[in-house]
Amino acid sequence: LPLAAAVYAAIKLEGGPGSPVFFRQKRVGHLGRRFFIWKFRTMVEGADKAGPLYKAEQNDARITSLGRFLRGARLDEIPQLWNVLRGEMSLVGPRPEWTREVEILERNVPHYHLRHLIKPGVTGWAQINYHATSSEAESVEKLHYDLYYVKNMSLALDLGIILRTFRRIFQKDAAMANKAALPV
Repeated sequence: LPLAAAVYAAIKLEGGPGSPVFFRQKRVGHLGRRFFIWKFRTMVEGADKAGPLYKAEQNDARITSLGRFLRGARLDEIPQLWNVLRGEMSLVGPRPEWTREVEILERNVPHYHLRHLIKPGVTGWAQINYHATSSEAESVEKLHYDLYYVKNMSLALDLGIILRTFRRIFQKDAAMANKAALPV
């Protein structure tokens, strides 16, 4: 809570008293149920108008100065603990995707709906082993990681993912993209 309060204050200082602190977006969860995910705002208002499967770039003008830091430190994800407390998410599972993105992927990617058999998570197997996606092809690759988790979920795997998530927090996204490009 003290960390969340500090982030809240920093966003208010950067954006001014009338600026929104939180970003909420409709996502798809367990068994296709829709819910609003909460994050600290890291982008200018209206940034999601770029549409689904649009990944923020390194020097994306839509990301605020403070937002760059919050994203890098993964502090923008703290409000999702509210989603966990409400029962909409768990700590570990496939990341919930934006409803507009899911509509596209469910039409074009066989078995995409299987990732919704369990609650989505704040972190997951794909998050520690793959990078953020910005195309259908990358989403198919990420789906392989999500389905691996759905098939093999266990307390031991969850604990391993949580421990590796702490390490992942300090790893840059570019390092993950390079890791994913290496042959196995």
